[in-house]
Amino acid sequence: MLELRPSCEHCDKPLPPDSTEAMICSYECTYCRTCAIELFDNVCPSCAGNFTERPIRPQFGLAKHPASTIRIFKPKDVKQAQIRSAKFATIPPEKR
Repeated sequence: MLELRPSCEHCDKPLPPDSTEAMICSYECTYCRTCAIELFDNVCPSCAGNFTERPIRPQFGLAKHPASTIRIFKPKDVKQAQIRSAKFATIPPEKR
């Protein structure tokens, strides 16, 4: 089950469970849409995977399985992340 992390790992923007701005990679690294797409060019700075929209858990599901309240704030070195993004951005995610 997804943790539904509460914020962007890079800029710390709040991403509540019903946010349509939350993007995740296959390891659940969580970023806002701006960081994931515009800053990191759809390449996760941690694992080089791609991002997808985080699904929204229905309200009745949150009652039984609440979202995480643990913030993970690990801003990336943007220059290094962009170098990595440039290396992988032209390679389809399934071939990285």
